[in-house]
Amino acid sequence: METTELLNLLKIKTVTGTIPSKVTGIQMDSRKIKHGNCFICVVGSNVDGHDFVEDAIRRGASLIVAEKREVVSESACFVLVKDSMRVMARFVQHFYGYPSSELAVFGVTGTNGKTTVSHMIYELLEAAGRKSASSGTLGFRMDGISEPTQNTTSDIISSVEIMQRVINNDCEAIVFETSSQGIINGRMWGIDVDIAVFTNLTHDHLDYHKTMEHYGYAKGLLFAQLGQDVRKEKYAVLNHDDPWALAFSKMTPFETITYGLSEKADFYANRIEYKENGAAFLLHSPQGSYTVSTSFIGEFNVYNTLAAVAALYAYGLDVHVILQYMPGVRPASGRMEKLSHASGPAVYIDYAHTPDAIEKAVNSLLPFKKERLIVLIGSGNFRDRFKRPMMAEKASVADYVVITTNNPGEEAVATILRDFERGMRHDRYICIGDRAEAVRHAIRHAATNDIVLLTDKGHENTMLIGSSYFPHSDKEIALEQLNLRT
Repeated sequence: METTELLNLLKIKTVTGTIPSKVTGIQMDSRKIKHGNCFICVVGSNVDGHDFVEDAIRRGASLIVAEKREVVSESACFVLVKDSMRVMARFVQHFYGYPSSELAVFGVTGTNGKTTVSHMIYELLEAAGRKSASSGTLGFRMDGISEPTQNTTSDIISSVEIMQRVINNDCEAIVFETSSQGIINGRMWGIDVDIAVFTNLTHDHLDYHKTMEHYGYAKGLLFAQLGQDVRKEKYAVLNHDDPWALAFSKMTPFETITYGLSEKADFYANRIEYKENGAAFLLHSPQGSYTVSTSFIGEFNVYNTLAAVAALYAYGLDVHVILQYMPGVRPASGRMEKLSHASGPAVYIDYAHTPDAIEKAVNSLLPFKKERLIVLIGSGNFRDRFKRPMMAEKASVADYVVITTNNPGEEAVATILRDFERGMRHDRYICIGDRAEAVRHAIRHAATNDIVLLTDKGHENTMLIGSSYFPHSDKEIALEQLNLRT
């Protein structure tokens, strides 16, 4: 692409050096630079791109975009701007031809349920013959393949490159799982979302957002960013039963579609029957009432199912078409995933890592408890210490609680365990800092008719200890321990 074409996108800039005739690509990671690329210096939470200008030039960068004048180099054209992140969003979208305009784009946000709702939408689109892709906590998925992504919401360059791959693969839709940090840090800038979905808002990430009001504001940006061009067909799909839904509905001029257990919602469920391996309910929708059977456990997954159905209805699928494929959709890895063994116990693995999510996971299993419910909880790496006692309080409903860590990083294990202990409501618990040993203990301690719930880790297969990641899988450890039972 002609370099001047990109530079003409900016009104305010200072250009130093000879402008190269063309730009062959755009990167924010100097290690990915190829000859003729534009390197954009972004100040991140841990790394400052300005520190890698010389490395980028050595690798072939001919255009440098930065916010700091002191990094000017005579070896490349330098463009001084006020906000590198904004420039990056403009440049990369223009370079790739605004790929989101060629796709139906779903954005799913909320504290809990984002991954499951995104997973359901993707699986149902595929089952209905609508070729699609998804990007989020479970990685990038398309055509039966799955590739890891660095964050729940990828950086804008990665997301645009993903969309270009999706278009080249003749897909018509993509589902983005959108975190609050991803939204507020501009990782969704320039992505033209068509259907924005809100699951719920509960205590989480307050180490970053500080208050629930700021956290809610971050989530609400997804709906504000639907834009103001009402000639477009866009929708906000909102959880009617969450008090934040009203605030989010006021952030967009587009039609809202609501779901919940309240009869005032556009999509609502009643006559719910909770089962050990799923749920059944009567769905009421703008197109009539239908009996629904799913393999997703608990009330929270009834909400997730309603959210996915409402989003696909907004997309244009008839409700009866969506529901005919619902029985074939299975839970995503590490989302209330059940492990069974002939000699018991039943073990469930879930990503629940907030007080609300733990409460909902526990309550979904209590009706099926024959003897005891054993719950494992953990967290670490200085992540939102305030929620730990609340998580322990919710877990205290269980007969026995195993307190451990998850990605402790540089944080003292004793501090993590002590934070949880403050919230315990009984003394039937044990603290085991080594998570692998904690998982083994939970299963060894369980009788045949007990239920074990392992929270917080879900599908993850690594553990951050100190400054390094090591292999760790709750599922693998649990299966090994189950197989030792006679």
